Amino acid sequence: MKRRLALGIAGLLFALGGWQAGGAAWIHAKALLSQVLIKQAWAEAQAEGDGRIRPWPWADTVPVARLMVPALGIDQIVLAGASGRTLAFGPGHMDGTAAPGEPGVSVISGHRDTHFEFLRHLRIGQSIFLTDAARQEHRYRVTEIRVVDSGTAELDVAGDTPRLALVTCYPFDTIQTGGPLRYVVFADGDATTTAMVHTDAY
Repeated sequence: MKRRLALGIAGLLFALGGWQAGGAAWIHAKALLSQVLIKQAWAEAQAEGDGRIRPWPWADTVPVARLMVPALGIDQIVLAGASGRTLAFGPGHMDGTAAPGEPGVSVISGHRDTHFEFLRHLRIGQSIFLTDAARQEHRYRVTEIRVVDSGTAELDVAGDTPRLALVTCYPFDTIQTGGPLRYVVFADGDATTTAMVHTDAY
């Protein structure tokens, strides 16, 4: 009896572990596959000059920018809005903050275990590029990295010069969700913009 009970508990734990692993794998797979469709929508919008092309018919968001960090091999499409549903598919530009290249702080958030996992590898001085819907490329340079408490910290998004804030949950490796800490990478924008020079081939 005890042996059967032990085997039953072991089987249950194994099944739960497999279910959790499968759930994590599905989250990563969804993040990767959705970026393929989102990049296709972005390329189509760039070609047609239409900034409101949805990546799939029922999507409630659209691509608004392309985020690149050449030093880390990062090439992602940013979606409009930063709701939980949007962030499941890609990084999101927070409503009410500056558009890429405009004065003020442009806030983009993403999940720490998928699209914004790379933030842990960013270093002071590295370059970040944002291309907007008008095909203008804006260059930013990382100037500050800090961990803040979302319950008490305040971010002033006003300003006379373009700045960028990339935000994700912290710590990166924790299995708990919903904690108050946020990992924020700040970057200052250059004074000039250029036409997009990076390839649009995906």
